[in-house]
Amino acid sequence: MTDITRFTRRALMGATAMAAAAFALPGAAQADYDFSGQTVEWIIPFATGGGSDTWARFNAPFLSRHLPGNPTVAVVNEPGGGSTRGTNLFAQRAQPDGLTILGTSGSTQFPYLLGDPRVRYEYQDWSVVMVSPTGGVAYVSPTTGVSSIEDVADLQGQRLTYASQGATSLDLVPMLAFMLLDLDVNYVFGFSGRGEGRLAFERGETNIDYQTSSAFINNVTPLVEAGEAIPLMSWGVLDEDGNPQRDPTFPDLPIMEEVYEMVHGEAPSGDLYDAYKAFNTAGFAAQKMVVLPEGASDELVETYRQAWRDVFADPEYQETVGDVLGAYGQVTDGGAEALFRAGTNIGDDVRSMIVEMLEQNYNVRLGD
Repeated sequence: MTDITRFTRRALMGATAMAAAAFALPGAAQADYDFSGQTVEWIIPFATGGGSDTWARFNAPFLSRHLPGNPTVAVVNEPGGGSTRGTNLFAQRAQPDGLTILGTSGSTQFPYLLGDPRVRYEYQDWSVVMVSPTGGVAYVSPTTGVSSIEDVADLQGQRLTYASQGATSLDLVPMLAFMLLDLDVNYVFGFSGRGEGRLAFERGETNIDYQTSSAFINNVTPLVEAGEAIPLMSWGVLDEDGNPQRDPTFPDLPIMEEVYEMVHGEAPSGDLYDAYKAFNTAGFAAQKMVVLPEGASDELVETYRQAWRDVFADPEYQETVGDVLGAYGQVTDGGAEALFRAGTNIGDDVRSMIVEMLEQNYNVRLGD
């Protein structure tokens, strides 16, 4: 069993994690921080409209409500470089005074894990205060001739087009899934976020796409209801034994493993599937994190963690979070630390396999 699976089976258990986070024991003693009259900049290294932007803009008012002094929490989008640009800026400029926080995503973790030379940040320098597991859904245009998941085999042999942030971004998970399903997908790289990818789909420039759960709920559901998008599958969650299960937010959608069996007549296995599992876990169980910059004091970390405990216990938050972000537990304290470690570490063998695949298939060369 991998470290990622061990961490995830304890930390990702759907909505039950919310209660655990809300009643977690506090850590270090909290100093008398007061952010009255100040603005906390929440850096999101993606364009507006995607899953990370939706996640941050939903959480920001609640964080403002529960930080001492009720500061304005302003979401600042800094897209570019598959999220490395804004993250590099945070690493270079953010001061450990509590007035700048960063929201990272799997698209920020993956370049770090793969040794992407654009990365100028070190996760281990930062302090994690909140982790938000999530899921994702892949969908296609009805122009493919697919009207339901039962038609998935009809996608084989078609030339599909996908708008991608980059081969080392979170789009690596659908890329591996599509490879396992033997789909012929042309990746158009260079999009600054999944929101832009969705807009390309809406314009008819692409015919296959994926969105994280929050973006799918808020932005793709209307397309599904209008008959303009056909859901195919979700990435699923892990049960307490580390086995893939249907996503509780999308219980009627099969997971990739089920679709694989529909297409191939047997369960997935082998090195490619092992890589898919590893990056799917790193990219979704520990997908979105809120971190403080290098040098943040124990007291500041505890101030933010207490704020998140209070957010999770907020009745309005509990009433609305599922509709916006899906049925996933939001995590702080020790659970966040475990997921942080899981999402920022990966085995050398898996890394080497993916680096070789990216170089051979997509001419993507990564530094060591």
